[in-house]
Amino acid sequence: MVSSERKLRVPPQELGASAYVGKAVKLAVRVRREGFRVPLEVDVASAKLKHFLADLGKKTDREPADASLTLRRFAPVAHPSLPGRRLKQVIAARRLSLAIRKHERSFRLPFQELRPEVTDAELGKVIVIKRESRTLLYYDGTKLKRTFRVATGQSAFPTPIGTFEIITMQRNPWWYPPQGSAWAAGKQPVPPGPGNPLGTRWMGISSPYVGIHGTPDSASIGYSASHGCVRMLIPQVEWLFQRVDVGTPVFIVPA
Repeated sequence: MVSSERKLRVPPQELGASAYVGKAVKLAVRVRREGFRVPLEVDVASAKLKHFLADLGKKTDREPADASLTLRRFAPVAHPSLPGRRLKQVIAARRLSLAIRKHERSFRLPFQELRPEVTDAELGKVIVIKRESRTLLYYDGTKLKRTFRVATGQSAFPTPIGTFEIITMQRNPWWYPPQGSAWAAGKQPVPPGPGNPLGTRWMGISSPYVGIHGTPDSASIGYSASHGCVRMLIPQVEWLFQRVDVGTPVFIVPA
């Protein structure tokens, strides 16, 4: 029996079983007593049984599936995790060999349950940025918790569209001119402080030189004003910074 839903009917010969029928017949002839139960000895070829279980494991083993989030109509949708399983071939061979020798007609195979690394309860936080609407939405799993007005990239330096994740987080960051950017040519690094264009928090995403950060230029919020980054008011970016982590998914959509 593979599970309560699935059963396999297998001839004993496929499991490596062979019965000593001749020996049983000789004993029956010699005893000749009505009602005598003639024992039937069975041997099991371990190599054949192990080969059968190895082939069976290829069909029944299943890797676990992590819970995940995708975007549908600009909102995250949860895909539940699924446990995996692996046939315990060594234990199964030992127990099944004994069951065959004892003439048991039903046997439940032992499986190890494999837990997914990410369960439904561990989906965590999600950021959705609507580029054209210049809106950032903060979700806890699939529940919308807060919405922010932001500034996004100018038409010459558009905020990238796609699926990203936070890869670095910094409090009171330095600002460094992006290498190879003509608009930053000749500019010098800016230390933390009131004039820092990143404000007090930086959350870099997996798109080169792009991140979510604060800004001292509050008048730019609600406009396409940056060089590709997503700007937030400083109190709001500090609030968001406390609730996300490295690895938090960031969906940027053109809505």
